[in-house]
Amino acid sequence: MLVPSGRAAAVLPLPIRAVRRPFGAAPAASACFAGAGLRLQIFGQARRGLAFSARRSCAMESGLVSCEWLKAELDAPSGPLKIVEATWYLPNSPFAAPEGSSPQAEYTKGPRLPGAQFFDIDGVAADSSLPHMLPDEERFSAAMAALGIEPGTRVVAYDRLGLFSSPRFWYTLKVAFGHPAPVAVLDGGLPRWKELGFPLEEAAPNMPPPAKPARWSKVASAVWDKSQVLENVSSASALHLDARPKPRFDGLAPEPRPKMRSGHAPNSRSLPATQLLNGSSMLPPEELLKVVQAAGIKPEQLRDRRVLTSCGSGLTACIVGLALHRVGMPLSSWAVYDGSWAEWGACQDTPIVKLGADGGEEVVPPSE
Repeated sequence: MLVPSGRAAAVLPLPIRAVRRPFGAAPAASACFAGAGLRLQIFGQARRGLAFSARRSCAMESGLVSCEWLKAELDAPSGPLKIVEATWYLPNSPFAAPEGSSPQAEYTKGPRLPGAQFFDIDGVAADSSLPHMLPDEERFSAAMAALGIEPGTRVVAYDRLGLFSSPRFWYTLKVAFGHPAPVAVLDGGLPRWKELGFPLEEAAPNMPPPAKPARWSKVASAVWDKSQVLENVSSASALHLDARPKPRFDGLAPEPRPKMRSGHAPNSRSLPATQLLNGSSMLPPEELLKVVQAAGIKPEQLRDRRVLTSCGSGLTACIVGLALHRVGMPLSSWAVYDGSWAEWGACQDTPIVKLGADGGEEVVPPSE
């Protein structure tokens, strides 16, 4: 949740919402008098422009926009918009950084999307032994000001791998800190943008002027810690979905991070993030729904229950959250276990379930 400095806490209304209702209404009386033909024409043009702007912003409400949508928006802006590169690389995996490089180095070298600013997922994080835990409010507020993001700023995030780490930034800004304006992920990211031959920026990036000071408040219900997940092991009050690959969930494949136990938390289900993607793009909603139902999840559960997602370190859990939102899950019902398996798998006081030699589930109790 964001509160401008010096104001009482309140969720700021998004300006575009104020103009949605009148689109289907009759023109204002002052524009309907005889002899006001020119005024009628101007009113009609303005109204069509507002409707066009509203459609643009509505496209962002699902959390995902196409490269074609963003290109049209850059060609004819319908309001303040920031493009944020939120690339992160997973060591010892197909998603590792180019040798000797880093996310920020790749961003600086380019190419990048026009006007894109860089958000450092590892850098703008809590001081913790766990990877890229959500930052505190002061650190996040400073990062948003540096990016030029204000309460009414719409934001599109992308990454260099297609659709991998950018949903983490979307979750952080929109869900964990309650940004009131639309935030969306660019489907296909930089690879798709390049494939379509759209303009790229290769010169040194320019930093925007800082935004007006604002205080960002973390939405406590949007992030879970280990104690809450331990409670859910007993209560199963939340639908806990694990985004890691199935072999890791089953404890049959090692974790990419060293000294990590394998398996999954009791009362969690497997919903691998990779099953929700077609290459570097997200499946369409009707295909997403099939994958979700094949995992034994009923659509009404996404509407009626608390949903918790986790993964290796809280990143691909956000891909799952984005996909579920596109098939009906309210963002207010969703939380991410921020420590995810990087915490659960490294602790000795957490129970773990894995497949046994007979193919049945085997519970490994916590150590005394």
